[in-house]
Amino acid sequence: MASHSESIKRKALELGFHKAGIARAEALRDDEERLREWLAAGRHGAMGWMEREPEKRADPRLLFPGARTVVAVALNYYTPHAHEDDPAKGKVSRYAWGDDYHDVLKEKLRALFDYVKALIPGADGKICVDTAPIMDKAWAARAGLGWIGKHSNLITTDYGSWVFLGELVLDVELEPDAEPVPDHCGSCTACLDACPTGAIIAPYRVDSRKCLSYATIELRAPEFPEEIVEELSGWLYGCDICQDVCPWNRFQKPTGERRFEPRDGNVTADLDEILSLTPEKYAEKFRRSAMKRTKLAGLQRNAEALRKSRRK
Repeated sequence: MASHSESIKRKALELGFHKAGIARAEALRDDEERLREWLAAGRHGAMGWMEREPEKRADPRLLFPGARTVVAVALNYYTPHAHEDDPAKGKVSRYAWGDDYHDVLKEKLRALFDYVKALIPGADGKICVDTAPIMDKAWAARAGLGWIGKHSNLITTDYGSWVFLGELVLDVELEPDAEPVPDHCGSCTACLDACPTGAIIAPYRVDSRKCLSYATIELRAPEFPEEIVEELSGWLYGCDICQDVCPWNRFQKPTGERRFEPRDGNVTADLDEILSLTPEKYAEKFRRSAMKRTKLAGLQRNAEALRKSRRK
């Protein structure tokens, strides 16, 4: 199946993915052990869904019975824009500037899946993008796309860490990529040193409860954590600090995917506008945007917290 493997990876690049690799579908025992340790320590915070079926997250054969291969893909989302330095506005994480990446990746993966089924009659599989219980970063590393850095994000040698990840889990045998990419973090501690809350508690270990991205996106509490308010550093939605300081991101390249270009007001959002949004205006403004993840109440809570942090 070596020729099929090369054809599928080549097609992935033709469809607009920037990297593609193949791994054998098998249990990720070391990753499962680290996941269970992380959960046992409560470092997932309020993300209760992470506790469900950790064994399925670590073994794609439980997610899709009959799985034999994982095709991992990466899509560069970097666009050369910058946040405004304006106390009346809040910074938005780069991943949420344009259209929702789930939609973009799924569209491309469906096209790749169609190609696989035409190439290999009878092939079946499952498309996975972030929301499926699968370890995206672990499979990307296993398939040779990059390595998981000390900030726990996947880093590639050609695009840095500004990549979205997805997978095709297939029931056909394909030739896996032979060698993983070595860890190139070396002695660098830039991400640990820069994190304002100390959320990267050790190399390759993140405590979500201290993370600005977790607090501004995943945490559903009506009141913002007081200890986080003091360290918001201007962030309204998400946080890119650990990626911004990573030396490997000097290799960043503008993406060719136009849907990741920023929407109006999505790079640095006006706090007054956010606080004045009605449910109807919110739905209209953030339709097909990743920023809808936090919901209106969460976004307005963040805006109030950011204002409070700037008054101190």
